[in-house]
Amino acid sequence: MDKIDLKKTQDGYRARRGEFRLLDLPETRYFMVDGHGDPNTAAEFASAVETLYPVAYGLKFASKNNLGRDYVVPPLEGLWSAGDMAAFTTARDKSVWDWTLLLWVPDWIEPALVDEVVARVGETKTPPRIGDLRVETLAEGLCVQTLHVGSFDEEGPVLERLHHEFVPEHGLRLAGRHHEVYLSDFRRVPPERRRTILRQPVERLNESALGGAVTFGTEHGGAPC
Repeated sequence: MDKIDLKKTQDGYRARRGEFRLLDLPETRYFMVDGHGDPNTAAEFASAVETLYPVAYGLKFASKNNLGRDYVVPPLEGLWSAGDMAAFTTARDKSVWDWTLLLWVPDWIEPALVDEVVARVGETKTPPRIGDLRVETLAEGLCVQTLHVGSFDEEGPVLERLHHEFVPEHGLRLAGRHHEVYLSDFRRVPPERRRTILRQPVERLNESALGGAVTFGTEHGGAPC
């Protein structure tokens, strides 16, 4: 049985360091758990991670055993927001951040099997926030994304360029929550080696907005964690 690796087949998992790229993403189902506050200190952040992974691996094995389709569990992802976007770029006030942690649900798995796996994992493994877990479809559409390599706390300059240079210069405006894809497991990989996709949903102000990719020079940046 060939094992599917969504990182190699899905465009949303592709990004290059030093380049902003526009892409149009399809609607995607995720397991989701919400929270608030500094992810480095908030207990609910760690418990959200501890809840998502058992369910994701339960679904992987159900797909393999019931459907004959095995796959690599995709990377953890996160949606981030705050009343003032400066909380991500300059102020970096993590205490005011709202977040939603995500793990992708492959589109070939029917909702009934997803529900069955969630119920079984809840009964057998009792993840700490299983009652807060939901399955929801995310429709981001047009986005800008890039790859950041390094510490999460060094992310600010990259987001500054994205928000205040690339977006307005290309006839766009911010249109959704900041999105990160953690290609590296931040529980195990040292800060300077972490690889994180930074994504921002946008809208076109007019039909002349450019597509494609734009190189923006040497990156100094990471992810808001």
